[in-house]
Amino acid sequence: MASAAERLWPTNAPRWTGSNRSVNSMRRGDVVMVAAAGDDGKPRPAEVVQTDALPDSHASVIICQMSSELADAPDFRITIDAAPENGLRETSQVMADKPVTVRRERISTIIGRLNAAEMARVNTAIALVMGLAD
Repeated sequence: MASAAERLWPTNAPRWTGSNRSVNSMRRGDVVMVAAAGDDGKPRPAEVVQTDALPDSHASVIICQMSSELADAPDFRITIDAAPENGLRETSQVMADKPVTVRRERISTIIGRLNAAEMARVNTAIALVMGLAD
């Protein structure tokens, strides 16, 4: 029987093929599959937002989860179109207003990566949400 992640992102779906890095070498901007607390274990895509300065051995990872339920909140919900490079199957939004820290083991795979323009929009949204733009 297929896992929840395989049902949401089937193995025959277009995938980012730019790297075969393991989740032990995640970098800021990677799109990963994660089962975060409060989601009933439902895997969903998320963007790694923590600095690359933290060691790969660090026990946790800061992410912003993504949702395909689009909200009209362009200042802190950054819309990302689905593309093979980011691994998304449908247009989704990075929820910059809901960063969370998860245990590294909760992340199952890297499915893609945001491009530089998308990352710049996410960075601006996080700065706004965290009060760093004040």
